[in-house]
Amino acid sequence: MLPAAPTFSLDLPFPAIMGVVNVTPDSFSDGGKYLAADAALEQALTLVREGASVVDIGGESTRPGSETVSADEELRRVLPVIETLAGSVGVPISVDTMKAEVARRALAAGATIINDVSALRFDDEMVGVVAESGCPVCLMHMKGQPKTMQDDPRYDDVVDEVLRFLEERVSFALSRGVREEQIMVDPGVGFGKTVAHNLALLDGLARFTTLGRPVLLGASRKRFLGAILGAEPADRVTGTVATTVIGYLAGAHIFRVHDVKPNFEALRVALAVREGVTAP
Repeated sequence: MLPAAPTFSLDLPFPAIMGVVNVTPDSFSDGGKYLAADAALEQALTLVREGASVVDIGGESTRPGSETVSADEELRRVLPVIETLAGSVGVPISVDTMKAEVARRALAAGATIINDVSALRFDDEMVGVVAESGCPVCLMHMKGQPKTMQDDPRYDDVVDEVLRFLEERVSFALSRGVREEQIMVDPGVGFGKTVAHNLALLDGLARFTTLGRPVLLGASRKRFLGAILGAEPADRVTGTVATTVIGYLAGAHIFRVHDVKPNFEALRVALAVREGVTAP
């Protein structure tokens, strides 16, 4: 039975930054840095001080070529961190997972948002977890699986195809009892896309606002920026900031980034230009 009202709400400022804390040994950018709960807490608190409105915890790498880990291993990584953060960071905690059991136990431990890169396709039970809990969920486009998604991805029209995919996934979620106000959408920059595909998605990002749901953009330190700039992940911060401003001007609502401070400051300036908002 569904709750009478959502247990959680998607009440985020516009624009909002989602700070990334990966508790994995193999994530493409920060793998291995925050495996210990105290290190993850310190990083999360830093991200919140720098302007993050959400902290996203991930226990399974979804970088190109990555292998799936068991639910038990993912839980071993994320639960101590979520339990530590839940009473300490003062902002919502998102869990980046495709597995219903991980999502269910993460919510019980204090997470309040599910960030599912499979858009509820990997685990048939995930949509039930979302519907029954009433928690916000992010539905992302990914072509294939992380292990193979960068093996020659092809589209006739990447913006149109990703948009139609997200329309279908939103409809699916609604048909299974998820409320519209719970849903965010993410075009999945870097997930089964070439450099040209990613640039086309950024150029056409405004089309995703026609879905009527908050758009999340996750371009932080992605490989396509490295291809453009000739830079390693840690040196792609300026490129990430550029995508954040482009995304904001196109109507994106939430920006999932590793480097909160420069992206927060760029959004402050963009917001001031567009809205005349200058106060901290």
